[in-house]
Amino acid sequence: MTLIESIKEFGGYLNRYAHYSVACHCPMTFSVYLPPQAAHGSVPALYWLSGLTCTDDNFRVKAGAQRYAAEHGIALIIPDTSPRGEGVPDVPERYDLGQGAGFYVNAIRPPWDEHFRMYDYVVEELPHLVEMNLPLLPGVKSISGHSMGGHGALIAALKNPGAYRSVSAFSPICHPLKGEWGKGCFTAYLGGNTAQWAAYDATCLVQSGASMPEILIDQGTADEFLAAGQLLPEAFQAACLQAEQPLSLRMQEGYDHSYHFIATFIGEHIAWHARALG
Repeated sequence: MTLIESIKEFGGYLNRYAHYSVACHCPMTFSVYLPPQAAHGSVPALYWLSGLTCTDDNFRVKAGAQRYAAEHGIALIIPDTSPRGEGVPDVPERYDLGQGAGFYVNAIRPPWDEHFRMYDYVVEELPHLVEMNLPLLPGVKSISGHSMGGHGALIAALKNPGAYRSVSAFSPICHPLKGEWGKGCFTAYLGGNTAQWAAYDATCLVQSGASMPEILIDQGTADEFLAAGQLLPEAFQAACLQAEQPLSLRMQEGYDHSYHFIATFIGEHIAWHARALG
């Protein structure tokens, strides 16, 4: 880890780091907010996964989360959304495939399979790296995210029982097998066998018996991608009801898909995670 930026905020520090990723076989950049409590001892962590087209910069600049993280003594770990750089494949004319659109899966089809292993990066490599190098409580972590990142947060928690104390999401892609974003990326990254897709679909995982103590989702009713059938929270809600998986799905009247929506409710999410993190 090489520190490339450090900014003081709310008594703590917003840092940006670069490192070489073994999972993604390329240099990666990520941000960490260390609250003021980290100067005196190790703290728990909340991982934030961003959505399509984002880098680590969107959340740390637009969400206003650092104020609440400082209040609760929680570190924020903010990875990029995909591998990047020379030699990393991309489809520049598409925002929903390639760089900026890693979908938090381990790709198995060329040309994506060499670098696009964001599931391993987020679940295994990055937690090990930051816990070894920063004042974080080992294994005491929760996860959240937005849109594609909400999908990533849900599958990371559901596929790894006990790894995360809690999981929440804003406007998550809940059932990528049935939405056009998911179909497009999963076909490219995973091939045409939809049985392999199900391992990265939160609705399918709940239907297969995966569970968490509770799941919190906020979804805006004026979200254009909700209306377009990309997010499908109703499918996830139905699966949770059938499986008796505790779910708080809050339909927030009039809110859209933007960071204005996230900034409105991020304080409530961080407080919710803080209770689970102790």
